[in-house]
Amino acid sequence: MEADSSMQMLALVWGILAIFGFAIAFIPCLGSLNWINIPFALVGTVISLLARNTASPNSSGVATTALILNLIAVVIGFLRLKAGLFLF
Repeated sequence: MEADSSMQMLALVWGILAIFGFAIAFIPCLGSLNWINIPFALVGTVISLLARNTASPNSSGVATTALILNLIAVVIGFLRLKAGLFLF
């Protein structure tokens, strides 16, 4: 049970860091940070999925939150990167 909660915490911290990196990459002239943040968030998505699958059904809320945070960072980071490529 301890390994499940520690993996969920790792996934949540990873998701928070991915959102923080996404917010930093939203600053003008720092959009290229998304080239680093998107793979980082994809790794976080995999960790979140593993944590969600190994958790009991009643305690998978933290892993689900981490999964959502990582997916937001991937999708919006990709859209921001794509928009930046069309501007220059």
